[in-house]
Amino acid sequence: MKRLLSLSISAAVAAVLSGAARADGETIAVFTKNQTNPFFQAVRLGADSAGKQMNAKVVHYVPTKPDSIPEQMSQIEDVVVTKPNAIVFTPVDYKAMNPGIQKMNAAKIPVVNITDRAEQGQFVTFVGANDYKIGFDTATHLLKAMGGKGGVIILEGVRGSITNADRTRGFNDALKAFPDVKLLASQSANYQRLAALQVMENLMQANREIGGVLAANDAMATGAIEALEAANRKALVIGINGTKEAVDAIKAGKMLATGDYSAFNQGCIGTMAALRQLRGQPVPKEVLFPVMVIDKSNFQPYDIPVDKRQCPKWEDMVKG
Repeated sequence: MKRLLSLSISAAVAAVLSGAARADGETIAVFTKNQTNPFFQAVRLGADSAGKQMNAKVVHYVPTKPDSIPEQMSQIEDVVVTKPNAIVFTPVDYKAMNPGIQKMNAAKIPVVNITDRAEQGQFVTFVGANDYKIGFDTATHLLKAMGGKGGVIILEGVRGSITNADRTRGFNDALKAFPDVKLLASQSANYQRLAALQVMENLMQANREIGGVLAANDAMATGAIEALEAANRKALVIGINGTKEAVDAIKAGKMLATGDYSAFNQGCIGTMAALRQLRGQPVPKEVLFPVMVIDKSNFQPYDIPVDKRQCPKWEDMVKG
């Protein structure tokens, strides 16, 4: 009996050491850019949902000042000391956070990069979407709806950020196929609703006829709509991110469309990827979600409050 018990214990220990036994209860540190953008609120809710589903603890690190490089660097230094089991990381700046990523790598903490692809570093995987294609496809949708004629405004995000560079490049490349559409202005509103409202107010004073607005995220699209409504003017407006706020505006006929950037699913799959890595399960080097333009014809699946959603199955989102 003692020999059988000893063999059983030895087998259990060997299973744990080989990684065959399922682990849980890990701590995952999730870094997002700011507290104000609904996109990152959805990312955090997705991470929480995945953590609950997989019996892991999720701890959020969010700068109190939007996109603050010093604050995120300070948070990284804290995490390197506390040493969570893994990190899910969106850099506030894809270049400036390279030293912070180096610190996480040096601490031997597995890191999953989501949303904004970091310039340097060692990562388990990247989880996100193709910013250029989402910019190109949403812009093409708006330009077709305009009948290929008229004047448009581009509201850029944070200049220097990789998401903004790729999305605005997509906007501008889409414009090349519509020679009768005139680009009236391209200005930054830093991905913020209030800034977009103010920029749009100024641009409306300088441009009597605006047929469309290409906003690099939904928050800026919402600000543009508010400015148009206050001035009793109309224009077709698109955003990017697929937030519930944008879906509500599409339902109300205020916004033409938004490109789905899968915020909730990025939080889900990014956290799942970290946990799968820790548990010895396969993780591809990259997970890119397909581009979907959401408009009045197909908004129904997206018309669910983010806090009521559940993470999809890994197998349904990650092929191969």
